[in-house]
Amino acid sequence: MSTDTTASVSTHVLDTSTGRPAAAVAVSLAARGGDAPYAALGGSATDADGRCKDLPALPEGTTHVRLVFDTESYFTSQKQAEAQQDAPRVRDSGAFFPEVAIAFAVAPGEHYHVPLLLNPFGYSVYRGS
Repeated sequence: MSTDTTASVSTHVLDTSTGRPAAAVAVSLAARGGDAPYAALGGSATDADGRCKDLPALPEGTTHVRLVFDTESYFTSQKQAEAQQDAPRVRDSGAFFPEVAIAFAVAPGEHYHVPLLLNPFGYSVYRGS
């Protein structure tokens, strides 16, 4: 929940190679204020809709946030699921990017929704609403 003194963050992940939400992607959250080093705040994993609904709150004075998405584990599990279903091979040997780290600046009282559009060989992020 956003207040006048803290920012808040949410995210979701869409797998553009399948056109579906990316479930069970581990996401870690870190924050810093000013020039201090990043401090780990905790993490979560995306639900069946590709959303993290329980990311930790940001501490007062946060100026920068870093989200790290464990994409390698996600694509490994997707590859195993495809093999079990005897599905046609639509991917190569996994993820070119084993993790995606996104760092961004925040201002007090603002909410930042940061979607990740993901495929095995690329990704895109933006500030959503």
